[in-house]
Amino acid sequence: MLPFNYIIWNVDKVLMHLGHFELRWYPVCWIIGLVLAYFIVKRLYKEQKVKDELFDPLFIYCFFGILIGARLGHCLFYEPEVWLSSWTRVMEIVVPIHIYDDGSWQFTGYQGLASHGGTLGLMIAIWLYVRRTGMKLWHVLDNIAIATPVTACFIRLANLMNSEIVGKVTDVPWAFIFVNGHPTIAHEPRHPGQLYEAIAYFLFFFVGWYFYRKGLRPKADSPTAFRPQVGTGFFFGLCLTLIFTFRFFIEYTKEVQVDFESGMFFNMGQLLSVPFILLGLWSMWQSQQKKA
Repeated sequence: MLPFNYIIWNVDKVLMHLGHFELRWYPVCWIIGLVLAYFIVKRLYKEQKVKDELFDPLFIYCFFGILIGARLGHCLFYEPEVWLSSWTRVMEIVVPIHIYDDGSWQFTGYQGLASHGGTLGLMIAIWLYVRRTGMKLWHVLDNIAIATPVTACFIRLANLMNSEIVGKVTDVPWAFIFVNGHPTIAHEPRHPGQLYEAIAYFLFFFVGWYFYRKGLRPKADSPTAFRPQVGTGFFFGLCLTLIFTFRFFIEYTKEVQVDFESGMFFNMGQLLSVPFILLGLWSMWQSQQKKA
């Protein structure tokens, strides 16, 4: 097929220039995803009559948990030989700058965030939040899980705007040519793996929301109907199972992110997905045991 039959993805990574400061699409998409999750969980807390003072610190815990976990996950899971090679690189894990050999530096933002690390960081942050507020862990996890697919959707849109985490070369008519991608992947039609994930996560949000609203219906309507309840762990398990099962299989359409994955039967993203899938399945199973 000729190149003009494909989608030419030539979006500038920079949204706008403010003097010497560049506002990039990547952090903007992250912020939109987190803010939307904030308002969704705020609504859930309000419907469940949770006190405002118990909700207020939740966003701060989740924001830093996701950011720190995602950053450490990328650096330690995928490129430890790079980020642990010197104290300068270790500093760059935490501080969003690049330090040159002559001592000069440049603000880069956090270029490299891993969803598995972000999920683990979020869980730790929620555990700390629960210890501080005294709320029940399953209740918080379920509420966060209902909103999480929205954030995951915008994180993958951020990757799309950054022309990163691209798919393998393909001849499907909806293939993207990532003009601004890395020179090794530019100018070849590839699966838009980031877009596949973004669409899936957006749909997963409505799956979770459907079950949440179903759980609010009076039992008198149909006493035997399945009504998952917030606080049992069902929504936490559903979120993990849907996202990471999809993530496991979508990896087959995506290009390897680091060289050591090239000879692996299952890549790092797939291997890291398995524990989350098992945890999700167990969470849904035990949520039903509580009701039995």
